[in-house]
Amino acid sequence: MPTDDTAAPGRVYITTPLYYVNAEPHLGSAYTIIICDMMARYYRQRGYDTFFLTGTDEHGDKIAQAAEAAGEEPQQYADRISAAFRDTWEQSGLTYDRFIRTTDADHVRTVREVLTRVHAAGDIYFGSYGGHYCTGCERFYTEKELTGGTCPDHRTVPEWIEEENYFFKMGKYQERLLAEIESRPDMIRPERYRNEVLAMLREPLEDLCISRPKSRLTWGIELPFDENFVTYVWFDALINYVTAVKELGEERFEALWPTANHFIAKDILKPHAIFWPTMLMAAGLPSYQHLNVHGYWTVDGAKMSKSLGNVVRPLDMRDRYGMDSFRYMLLRESVFGLDADFREEALITRVNADLANNVGNLVSRTLSMQQKYFQGEVQPRLDTRPEDAALEQAFADAARAVDVHIAGLMPSRALEAIWRAADHANKYIVETAPFTLAKDPASRPRVGTILHNLVEVLRAIAQLTLPFIPESADRIAAMLNLPDDGLRLPSAPWGDAFAAGHRVEKPTTLFPRIET
Repeated sequence: MPTDDTAAPGRVYITTPLYYVNAEPHLGSAYTIIICDMMARYYRQRGYDTFFLTGTDEHGDKIAQAAEAAGEEPQQYADRISAAFRDTWEQSGLTYDRFIRTTDADHVRTVREVLTRVHAAGDIYFGSYGGHYCTGCERFYTEKELTGGTCPDHRTVPEWIEEENYFFKMGKYQERLLAEIESRPDMIRPERYRNEVLAMLREPLEDLCISRPKSRLTWGIELPFDENFVTYVWFDALINYVTAVKELGEERFEALWPTANHFIAKDILKPHAIFWPTMLMAAGLPSYQHLNVHGYWTVDGAKMSKSLGNVVRPLDMRDRYGMDSFRYMLLRESVFGLDADFREEALITRVNADLANNVGNLVSRTLSMQQKYFQGEVQPRLDTRPEDAALEQAFADAARAVDVHIAGLMPSRALEAIWRAADHANKYIVETAPFTLAKDPASRPRVGTILHNLVEVLRAIAQLTLPFIPESADRIAAMLNLPDDGLRLPSAPWGDAFAAGHRVEKPTTLFPRIET
């Protein structure tokens, strides 16, 4: 992903949005963080200096109202829900480097520093405003942005609010932002979302209200230049991306920030594509490298809601099917940027067909034959034939395809490429028939060569699938008795990873078939 001139080679900074603590983790939040975890694992495996950030957004009207409804103080409520996110992500085996909270002391300090800088530069002023305010979105809407008088996301009628507040001169940076997005075609991806943002920027851009009076809201970061106001939630939360790497020190910040890749759902496109880069311009910081925008998930064709009882919870899926199966389903069944539909029957089909019957069966057959014919000892590759070279080529092609598709934000196509190579390996077993050749003592060296090729296949599958289904990749590596760094890339060439006499383990079931 770090491919343009602004990206330091060998580094990448990956972020989820900060999850709002008005609801516990579900399918939508899980998808974003699993995509980010997959990307972080991919780059770490290749030796990149990788920093992966997630966390929770805890200030604002919605949180104050949710806390009141729960009979708790806002901080107590935020502590509880933030802990639920952290616990879910840790139990899901995710590999973030920092879990940030907007109530963290270093974040509060950074927000106040940025506000002070932007205010001192003359880009913040005091004024009065009246507008349609949606509490669910925590933002004002213009008449033009409403859909039949309602919020386009929440389908509720916004409240008309008139009050005095502080405003950020966002319109001042409109032309500069427009020019940057037009000059950097991959700044916002996929292209449909870039086009949406360009359309927004071709209309007059209003200044951004960045405060709330304490007479209406006290739950927020106090403005450093006026103690009677707290910071608007978006001017607070977005700055977390800077806070997290700023705290690593100036040198690391300067190395990582140009490689920033934000991953978000499409409902928060405008704050990330317009509010955030103009805020960075005002603060004297460069824009992020990429804004990567995905679609929504429905469940059995319907929007998730508690009232419908169709909320998909990550840990429920992990307990029922295993975390790797859930990850595989989300990454394989979706096209990044488009909406997708979650169906448990589709998950079961994927587990049984792709994971159990294909890769799981390939691992089992290979290691079982290695045990049966050679007591688990890998034999030397004494001769290579065209079918052996074709097998090696299939996995070389798959590795190149994975790199191309990950760079293009197409994990589903990357997985397709890996599974095509696995299909080739299963056909290789049928065509070379080691189970038949083994009956003839004179053919034992050829059987040893075939099985050596097949343990190389398993190593390649473990390496290629590590970012996607990490628990299973690690289990394959353990069965192959690979060293701790045996799945890192680049690695030993095909045929050189297993010395003659290397012992592999008996197979264990990777993916039990799900009976319905």
